[in-house]
Amino acid sequence: MWQLYEPIHDVTYFTPEARAAADGLGLRGFWMGYFALRAAPMGPVGPAVAAASFFGFHPDRIARALPDAWTYTNPHDALQARLSGVDAALRRLWGNVTVESQEAEQAAELAWQAATAADTAGRVLAAANQALPRPAQPHLALWQATTTLREHRGDGHNAVLLARGISPVQAHLIKAATGEGDTAVLREGRRWSADAWHRAAEQLRTSGWLGVDGRLTPAGAAQHDEIEAATDRAAMQPWRALGAPATARLAELLTPLAAAVVGSGILPTPNPVGLAVDRYT
Repeated sequence: MWQLYEPIHDVTYFTPEARAAADGLGLRGFWMGYFALRAAPMGPVGPAVAAASFFGFHPDRIARALPDAWTYTNPHDALQARLSGVDAALRRLWGNVTVESQEAEQAAELAWQAATAADTAGRVLAAANQALPRPAQPHLALWQATTTLREHRGDGHNAVLLARGISPVQAHLIKAATGEGDTAVLREGRRWSADAWHRAAEQLRTSGWLGVDGRLTPAGAAQHDEIEAATDRAAMQPWRALGAPATARLAELLTPLAAAVVGSGILPTPNPVGLAVDRYT
């Protein structure tokens, strides 16, 4: 399900329409727009809260954008701009016929049911997005539901990492070592220094998880599989609540929508999200 709803959520990061919406607020550059629009459901938070919630970023990366972004806009207007950018992007990527179709409406209803059922105790980003009102237009309700679901899964994933004593930099290194991410993209995008990266790699090698070639050892691969399995278990509540038949129907409805987003080429290759674009062809 993550492979199907993540691309829909991601239009707010990688489309020119989303960037234009952020620019229209006066936000300066990609990262200020990213942090302001993603953090907006939590209110006018500063860098400490955003860094804790997003987990993977060096605080200095976020401090360059927050709280400065709130001198140009406010969370309410940021949320409205976020939806405006998504609306324009999805109408271009899917076409008005698909956006206004019964299939899109059904997908929105099922995804909203799943997102509403998501358990949010201890999940700040999921709770903040779940509390937002339902957009009137089905394709925007679908996008908002996918956003809640991906933040729900992400919050649970962070908890799994914390329980195992895995730092943000170590998590990036593990991701890169599996081939799910690019080392340079993750390190530079999250603004971690070469020294921090080296120290984390040494820690993983000492633990026996990372080989000298930068790939996971058998022990590291086993730990990675356990982390992913625990993340899956923590993300199951929305799908248990929705039920197997409705979940399968939602997957069927999301498949062409996700493929259209990925097929448009908006996702960078390699991308920091970890989506394997060849799975959609």
